[in-house]
Amino acid sequence: MSAIEAVYIFDEHNNLLLTHTYTARPAPPSILLPLYLQHAAPRPSVLYFPSLHPPTVLYSITQDNLLFLSPSSFSSASPATTAEPLLVLEFLHRVADALEEFLGSPLLAVKIAAHYDIVAQVLAEVADAGVVCQGEANALRDVVETGPGVLNNLLGKVGLPGSAGVPGLQGGARGPLSSIGSSGSGGGAGGGGLQRPGSGLQALQPAQTAQGTAIPWRRSNVRHTSNELYVDIVETLSVTLAPSGRPLAAFAYGSIAFTCKVSGVPDLLLSLSTGGKGAGMGNRGDQLRAVMERTVFHPCVRLGRWKSEGVLSFVPPDGRFALCGYEVDLLGPEAPLTVGKNTYGSLGLPAGVEVTTGLGSSANDFEVRLTQPTTSGGGGSAATASLQSNLSGGSGPGSRSGSFKPGPGSGDSKAPSLENLTVRVPLPAAVRNVTELRPSRGEARWNPADGSVEWKVAAKDFGPLGAVLRCTIQGPPAADGDDAGAELNGMTATTYDYNDDEPSSAYQTQDSQEKRSNGAPEPVSREARVERSRELMPTSATLSFGVKGWLASGLKVESLLLDNKKSRGLGQEVKPYKGVKYLTVSREGIELRC
Repeated sequence: MSAIEAVYIFDEHNNLLLTHTYTARPAPPSILLPLYLQHAAPRPSVLYFPSLHPPTVLYSITQDNLLFLSPSSFSSASPATTAEPLLVLEFLHRVADALEEFLGSPLLAVKIAAHYDIVAQVLAEVADAGVVCQGEANALRDVVETGPGVLNNLLGKVGLPGSAGVPGLQGGARGPLSSIGSSGSGGGAGGGGLQRPGSGLQALQPAQTAQGTAIPWRRSNVRHTSNELYVDIVETLSVTLAPSGRPLAAFAYGSIAFTCKVSGVPDLLLSLSTGGKGAGMGNRGDQLRAVMERTVFHPCVRLGRWKSEGVLSFVPPDGRFALCGYEVDLLGPEAPLTVGKNTYGSLGLPAGVEVTTGLGSSANDFEVRLTQPTTSGGGGSAATASLQSNLSGGSGPGSRSGSFKPGPGSGDSKAPSLENLTVRVPLPAAVRNVTELRPSRGEARWNPADGSVEWKVAAKDFGPLGAVLRCTIQGPPAADGDDAGAELNGMTATTYDYNDDEPSSAYQTQDSQEKRSNGAPEPVSREARVERSRELMPTSATLSFGVKGWLASGLKVESLLLDNKKSRGLGQEVKPYKGVKYLTVSREGIELRC
């Protein structure tokens, strides 16, 4: 049976913060870290080191600039003893989530160093002798001590009086807890959650009740002064456009984040709608499954009702958690293959980007244009119609007024707001400088470190006419003609010494011979300069933005119901407050190929 052997945590400077050994004798972190850093970034999550004895498979994740490593011995003779890769990677993610649950987000090195007593208990509870036994961060609240009397409760459970003074423990409470961090047993970490210190038997009873609960992802005895339910649906765009503007691929990766602050054990029913997309494909469940592809759910979701009715029925954990993840093909199975500009307007995006290269007398200028895509009447999707009806102020269905409502306080389903509009244009490595940046709106800057031009436009300045950025690039000295003489308005100026006694043809022949003997380059023709400038032009551009109150897939929350009959610990008159938010994000997700 495969087991977790150890967990090593490093800070952002690759300094070792914590080691926790569960079983076996894994390779030490001083040996594994240099081998891991030898690989160029981005480093894979699974690395195999056959040079170690025994051969070792190293699993890694990064959370808030902290590096989590877990080694696993590999044996070709007995593959059954080798840990499953997905098991170890999921275990590391569960450990990181559990530490964020207790220490807060973001997860920092100073928090781990200052709260090692809590970290040791978490690592001892999530696995026992390398066998994963508790991975839900919310349920760990019942078995991990977080109060100031952690040591007193631990000593009380082993038969010692909690108030007895033990030599060596006053002012140095982390000594005994270090043994817990490497014991490989989850039973000695203690239980009782936030219960008061008492006798060993009384303090152990709440932990036994929590371990035997029928809902492993929700802690017991949840109490809130205000009952609130929040649904946040976030979609990240990934769109690739051809030079003509035709979308080659368009996907939206969504996640449903749920926040439950309700006392007792609520039983909820969440219903979604596609906004008309997928009509004619059976009942609502069939339509949702046709739109939401590759869905993944939290263990609390009842899969039977999702398959039969297309609704999410679940008993939620306490606090915020990821309820569902999905993928949406925005083009659909019957995407047209027509070629033409601005055909990506059928996707319903609030902004588009166009790039024109080879401008100017020397063809060393390029132009980036931000546009508001429009669609022909009736040709868009349900998400397109929803966005146009909410954002456009024109008379027609395909018109856009650009009257978005910027600012952190705006943005809902009735009035979506566009923000953080940014265009990034990567340039070839041969580009030496961008001499001129002429944006019609916003601010543009040239970043020599990563060789790109970044252009930011405020949403309030993004009108129906769009915005234009004109750039002039400068290549290497050989391409700019610096070594061939001064270049004025695309013409090469060269100084000659005339001699009236010699014929013109003889002078030209002699002058050309002297230039070749001195190693001076010949004047570069305009065609050659244009060809060289073409090699310096950008080959792609990416667009980033955020839209509050709108989803690219067209999904909407139809209803969120609380079943008082199936819920426990709630009053009959309890009506929790419900809130829904939509957000579409493109972090350089829209890429235009030039």
